[in-house]
Amino acid sequence: MVTAKKHIPIVKKRTKRFNRHQSDRFKCVDPAWRKPKGIDNRVRRRFKGQAAMPSIGYGTNRKTRHMMPSGHKAFLVQNPSDVDLLLMHNRTYAAEIGHAVSSRKRIEIIAKAKQLGVKVTNPKARVTTEV
Repeated sequence: MVTAKKHIPIVKKRTKRFNRHQSDRFKCVDPAWRKPKGIDNRVRRRFKGQAAMPSIGYGTNRKTRHMMPSGHKAFLVQNPSDVDLLLMHNRTYAAEIGHAVSSRKRIEIIAKAKQLGVKVTNPKARVTTEV
């Protein structure tokens, strides 16, 4: 398995989700973010102590966006032939086996990835047996 390319440190400015205003008070208000539009709304007017609104300043550096702590980016693999696509990009992308892939296919995918030197993020899923 090959290590990832050198990269600048990954900085996540915010990992907490932005929740919709008053979603904690009413069951019918879903926590998925919606911009407040009311004329007197405290959140929209950015009063001190209120919930923060998403803005472009919270964005992640483009060079490290979608990057895992190992330095790879995830690439979803459904069958052994998909691993061939990562042959020349094994320092940038890591294979991630899809959740609906059978255990027989998983064993084939892991063997192919090992042969090509591709990192697999979830190699133990549905392959190991209980004792």
